[in-house]
Amino acid sequence: MTLASTIPPVITFLSDYGRSDEFVGVCHGVIARRCPTARVIDVTHAVPSHDVRAGAILLRTALPYLPSGVHLAVVDPGVSAVGPHARRAVALRTVEHGHVLVGPDNGLLMPAAERLAGVAEAVDIGESSERLQPVSRTFHGRDIFAPVAAALAAGEPLAAVGEPLEPEQLRRMGIPVAQIRDGALRAHVLRSDTFGNLILNASNEQLLDLGARLGDALSIVHEGTRHTASYAATFADVTPGELLIYEDAQQMVSLAVNRGSGAKLLGADQDDELVVRPA
Repeated sequence: MTLASTIPPVITFLSDYGRSDEFVGVCHGVIARRCPTARVIDVTHAVPSHDVRAGAILLRTALPYLPSGVHLAVVDPGVSAVGPHARRAVALRTVEHGHVLVGPDNGLLMPAAERLAGVAEAVDIGESSERLQPVSRTFHGRDIFAPVAAALAAGEPLAAVGEPLEPEQLRRMGIPVAQIRDGALRAHVLRSDTFGNLILNASNEQLLDLGARLGDALSIVHEGTRHTASYAATFADVTPGELLIYEDAQQMVSLAVNRGSGAKLLGADQDDELVVRPA
């Protein structure tokens, strides 16, 4: 027996289910029934309710640090919808590293897959033989996604759990792209974290292209109000209460207040535009 054969399969789990109801525990139970050896890692269940884009960004951020395995993600406001709002239930395998993602085809999975060079193979699992019966109209996490994820973790190939899809058929997520125009970096807030730090859709390379260097003062304009932030390497480089702009742990640009909340100071929220230029 090899060491690899003794390592239990991994399923990571991200959702907007929260922890006050039974939803997460029930999905764990379904997984345990189909693949008792699986180790389930809860990435987060605090995605803002129904916020597919926030879930997509969190999954994309986390995936490079997760072990190879099956990644179950459920933020599914369109569950059982029909007509133009209908969405598939899918499982896919990434080009790089062969990660398997399971969830609704509403854009949730694609930013993570694109971070790993895109989709090598995809299947529609809406009619999978692994589904629990009867299938609830409102809890596909329990009846479709969890049992299929468990089957894949137990060794079933993608082709055995669904019908083939062309990767081009999968729904993409429209995430704004930061741009440098007229000597300014025009970025948008992707989300704010628990500490009130504002994560932007800009890269540190774009700040460098703007001519910024560590220690510089940068002008931040939000809805006509100008703020000054220090371009810093870490929070301790500025005094408590001071605004800083920095490269965060995910190599994105963020705004924060040392021992405070950048979101509160700027009054900024998801999708708001910030204009950054030398002060």
